Amino acid sequence: MTDDRPPERVRVSGPPRRRTGRAQPRRRHIDAETRLGEIYLGSLLREQLRLAALSLLVLLLGLGTLPALFWWQPGLAEVRLLGIPLPWLLIGFAAYPFLLLVGWRYVRAAERNEDDFTDLVETMDP
Repeated sequence: MTDDRPPERVRVSGPPRRRTGRAQPRRRHIDAETRLGEIYLGSLLREQLRLAALSLLVLLLGLGTLPALFWWQPGLAEVRLLGIPLPWLLIGFAAYPFLLLVGWRYVRAAERNEDDFTDLVETMDP
């Protein structure tokens, strides 16, 4: 007599992970919300805030000064390159690659900050 039931399904999630019995001290401080954990998280938040403020400053200086430049030098608004007015080229076309570059740099730096924070927290020696 054969068994007509389908085989039991097994969930495969990857190789088993080794677990040492030792808790990682710095992560424990963050998970338990101790004063030391607050200091670690505060340092990450301050660094991320500094990075965001710096990126905003670059954006303000890079794009925010363009209208002021055309106001101070009205003759620049009459300049044409390839038949297109200079303000259209700078604000309408060149601004987008600049925004992409600033955004890309911000994300890379923010991820680097988070990786440094993770390395700090996961070190066994406090």
